[in-house]
Amino acid sequence: MAGYHAVAISTLCIAILFPNHSSARDNGQFANSPLKQWFDKLASGKGLCCSFADGVSVKDVDWDAQDGHYRVRLHGEWVDVPDTALVTEPNRFGPAVVWPYEEAGKTQIRCFMPGAGT
Repeated sequence: MAGYHAVAISTLCIAILFPNHSSARDNGQFANSPLKQWFDKLASGKGLCCSFADGVSVKDVDWDAQDGHYRVRLHGEWVDVPDTALVTEPNRFGPAVVWPYEEAGKTQIRCFMPGAGT
């Protein structure tokens, strides 16, 4: 998936950037991350982000805002971020993060957190 790096998400959803292009699960090696508790509590109007889907770090060129709404490029296609999927807490991680999932063969977004400084 060109345009973004995977974020390793532990069973407790600890996000750490990986230098490849696939989503990965953490087997506990990042349990001592200073951001662990923060990621565990991130939520959108759809509920806890990490309770349902793996997060993916998104490069600046693969997300944007138009007319007050966000969109993210996933699998080479732009996907509109539902307003209820927006994480409104300030981003302590830095890069934008999206929590996508598949439902009925269509990419959905559980949560989206814009990059820090936006």
